[in-house]
Amino acid sequence: MNTTYKLIIIGSGPAAHTAAIYAARAELNPLLFEGFMAGGVAAGGQLTTTTEVENFPGFPDGISGPELMERMRAQSLRVGATIITETVTSVDCKTSPFSVRSADKNYLAQCLIIATGATAKRLGIEGEETYWQKGISACAVCDGALAIFHNKPLVVIGGGDSACEETLYLTKYAQTVTMLVRRDVLRASKAMQKRVLEHPKIKILWKTQAIKAQGSQLLESLVVHSEGIEKEIPANGLFYAVGHKPNIEFLDRQLELDETGYIKTSDRLHSSVQGILACGDVQDKIYRQAITAAGSGCMAALEAERFLNELK
Repeated sequence: MNTTYKLIIIGSGPAAHTAAIYAARAELNPLLFEGFMAGGVAAGGQLTTTTEVENFPGFPDGISGPELMERMRAQSLRVGATIITETVTSVDCKTSPFSVRSADKNYLAQCLIIATGATAKRLGIEGEETYWQKGISACAVCDGALAIFHNKPLVVIGGGDSACEETLYLTKYAQTVTMLVRRDVLRASKAMQKRVLEHPKIKILWKTQAIKAQGSQLLESLVVHSEGIEKEIPANGLFYAVGHKPNIEFLDRQLELDETGYIKTSDRLHSSVQGILACGDVQDKIYRQAITAAGSGCMAALEAERFLNELK
């Protein structure tokens, strides 16, 4: 017979572990699935691919992404959460208690928190793996202030609002910022376009795509294809702003999603199914920061506690 848990948390990043810490302290005895290379990323989520985190409160000298997640995991265990290193393959959201299945076993939960995050879309250009987190990043706000980018030529790929926002953010640190845009127009709002086009540090290369990243220890330049011509441009930093993909395949569209594929939640993080909450980047397409994910994990755990109390 399957054991029924009060609360199961699916995820392994800041949102999941913060939810686990709060839930365990509330004596909900949460079970957390951290996954096994789920989505091609190690347990700990996107922060495990980040070398230095300088904007998480409490670490004035910065901390590496993997170490931050190791500490969160250790704290989850210390306060009483149970962690299973298995990837959830499916969830039955239609009946309560909810059925959560991994490759080896089926589990039941009175309440579920989905905190599986979103994976930044990559372009797969030559040299991408070599220079990932050695000059190439998918988050300007996370990494743009690092010393390796100060007063250097930086490049952003994308033409939407996010790309424009990240480009403008980088101008605080960069010598110049070049936007590579596949089309001959920006998709961003008119107001955002105006700010980008009028900024003295920003240059736009229209109808241009990156082909190859190159350098020595760190990224130094890009080979780009522009209107039939290949050329090399200086780039000590390359930032992808081409979107993220929420990690929700295992849900099989049983929860209501927004127009961009993120889980749709109320302002108190409840999904379209009573008893299932979502927190972190799986439902946040705006901020996507470790600290906001952690904050939403706290909220989800408190809401789960209220929901379970009402069940009684």
